[in-house]
Amino acid sequence: MSSICLHNGTVITGFAAMENCAVLVEDGIISDIFSQKRFEKKRFDPGTLFIDVNQTIISPGFIDTHIHGFGGYGTEDASAESLLSMSRLLVQYGVTAFNPTLYPAPPAEMLKAVAEAASAIGKETGAQIMGLHLEGPFISRERLGAMKAEAVQDVDIVFMEQLWKVSEGRIVNMTVAPELKGMRELALFCLKKGIVLQAGHTNASYENMVEGMQAGILHATHLFNAMSRMEHRNPNAVGAILIHPNMSCEIIADGFHINPELYKLLLRDKPSDKIVLITDALKPTEQKKGTLYANGDELVFSDGVFRRKEDEVISGSALTMIKGVQNLVKYGFSLEDAIKAASSNPARIMGYTKKGAIAPGCDADIVVFSRNFKVMAVVVRGEVKKNLFE
Repeated sequence: MSSICLHNGTVITGFAAMENCAVLVEDGIISDIFSQKRFEKKRFDPGTLFIDVNQTIISPGFIDTHIHGFGGYGTEDASAESLLSMSRLLVQYGVTAFNPTLYPAPPAEMLKAVAEAASAIGKETGAQIMGLHLEGPFISRERLGAMKAEAVQDVDIVFMEQLWKVSEGRIVNMTVAPELKGMRELALFCLKKGIVLQAGHTNASYENMVEGMQAGILHATHLFNAMSRMEHRNPNAVGAILIHPNMSCEIIADGFHINPELYKLLLRDKPSDKIVLITDALKPTEQKKGTLYANGDELVFSDGVFRRKEDEVISGSALTMIKGVQNLVKYGFSLEDAIKAASSNPARIMGYTKKGAIAPGCDADIVVFSRNFKVMAVVVRGEVKKNLFE
C-alpha cells in the first residue's frame, strides 16, 4: 500500500486544531502530522500520493453508530448486499465507519437479519462496518416511536444468546429499556460480551435509570426522543441523562428531532466528550427515485424528516453526518467539538481504539471538507475513496 500525504490544511485531530499542517499515511496507518513548513523540506518515499487540500479541514472520518439505511438500501432488507451498498454510498458523505442498526422484528426474521448483516462485515468497499447495533427488541411498548409493537419482546436471555451466536460476536451496541424486568441479567450478559448498552425507547423513571447505570447502561439512544420526559417530581429518563455526567448520549442534529434551542442546555449540562452525533437515517435517505419505504411502512418526506404516511408519526431522519456536523456548529458547538461528536466520541464509547483521531498509530480514516461543509476527499484505512482535488 503506497503512502499518502494530505497537506496545506487545518488538521483537527480529535483533540485539537492545527493550521497549515499535513498528515502522512503509510500502509493504512497515520504515521505523522507535521507543519506545512516541514512538509516543504521533508523527504518522502517514491510513489507517495500528494493531495493539496487547499486550506480545507482535515478531520478524522465520521463514525455513525446509529443508522438504518441510506440511498434506498436498509438493514430491513435482511441482505448483506444492501449493507455493502450502504458502505459504498456513505463513504461519499464522509462516513468511514458505521454500525448498521437493526429494527426489532419477530424472532425468526430478526435472527435472519442479524446473520445477514454480520456476513457483510469484512467485504466492504467503502465505509467500514464496525459491528451491529440492535435497536430492540427489549424496549418499552409505551415508547415505540416508529417500532412495531408486535416485534417488541420481554427480556429473554435465551433469545439474546441466539442473537449473539448468529451475529458471530458482531453485536457492538444495543438499545434497551432499563425498566424492563430481567434487565439486570441482560446487562450482565452484555457486559461480558463487550456490548455497549444504550437506554432508549424507554419509559423509565429516574430510579430505573439509576439502577440501569449501576448495571452498566451508560449511553443513551437519541436523547429526548422516544423516552420518558423530565418532570419536576420525577426527572425520568431525560433528566437522568442530563444530570449524570457519566452518561453519554446520542443526538440527531437535523433541527427537527430536537429543537435547536435545547443544544444550549446540552452544551451547558453535558461534557463535550459525552455527546455523540448520529443520523438515525432511514433507507430512503438521499434516495434518488422511487416510493419511500422503511421498516415496512410507506413514508412521506415532510419538514425535513420521514413520517409514516398512515399516521404522520416521525419514523426517522434524512440526515447525513456532514450535514449534522454543520448543524452542530450552527447550534453553538465549536467546530472541534462538532467533529469530536462525529468521530472521537463514538470511537471511544464503542471501544474502537484505532478510530476517531488523527494521531500516529491510528487507522488512516480521514475526511477532508471545505469551510462550507462540502466533502472533498475521503480516506478509509489508507485507501482514497473520494478525491475532488484531482
